[in-house]
Formats: sequence, structure tokens, C-alpha cells
Amino acid sequence: MPIPKDILAYHAAQTSEDKRICDMLAAAIAAGLPGAEGRIWHRHPVWFIDENPIVGYSKLKDAIRLMFWSGQSFDERELAPEPPDTKFKSAGVRLASVDEIDRAALGRWLGKSATIQWDYKNIVKRKGKLVRLT
Repeated sequence: MPIPKDILAYHAAQTSEDKRICDMLAAAIAAGLPGAEGRIWHRHPVWFIDENPIVGYSKLKDAIRLMFWSGQSFDERELAPEPPDTKFKSAGVRLASVDEIDRAALGRWLGKSATIQWDYKNIVKRKGKLVRLT
């Protein structure tokens, strides 16, 4: 699936190294989650499966933060809770250089993100309670 134009515009607004990181992440996400829908959500690129946010990234002061909404359930030590001490299940990594992207780990995380999901789509309806999807 091609990268949506609004996501490409987000990339174009980044510094050259951050753009390289974003381009690589978007290509990996598109290949690893071919049925996911990518769009800008809350000003950042995010991919959804059945309207449930799965993975996205955002620009921080000194890095690009790659975040998986259900990442704490992946049992991957490289993924740190985002933000720390949250009641949610998100976890991610911070990338300051394209050389810091572990492609094998990224592929593994994307595979897990398709099958290990918490229902963020209905979190408001459930008054903040997260339910694991099967």
C-alpha cells in the first residue's frame, strides 16, 4: 500500500536525518502491516487496523519516537513504556539516527502488533477500561 500524501508531507517537514528515519519506518510499516490504514492523527503518522491505532511515530526534541499502542504486551525488552508509568499498554523506542533502527526487531514488533492488540478504539465507550482483542 502506498504511503499516504499527508504522511509524506509530515516527512518532508523533518530534518534530513529525521526524514530518513520516518521514510524507513513508513516503508517498513506499510510492508509489515499491508492491511493497515495510515493517516495523520493528532498531528502524527499513525496506522490503524479496523480503526484501532496500532503503530505510529512522532518527532521529539532529539529523536523520532516509534510507538506501538499495545507494545507492553509484546514481551520485548527494547520497547519501553510510553509515557512511563501509564495505565495504557503503549511502548516504544526513540531513534536519533537511521542506523539505530534494528530492522529484524522492527519486523518482529510489526508482526506482534497485528496479533496482539488492546481495544483503544472503544476506550472512551468503556470509560477508560482497556480490553484485549483476540
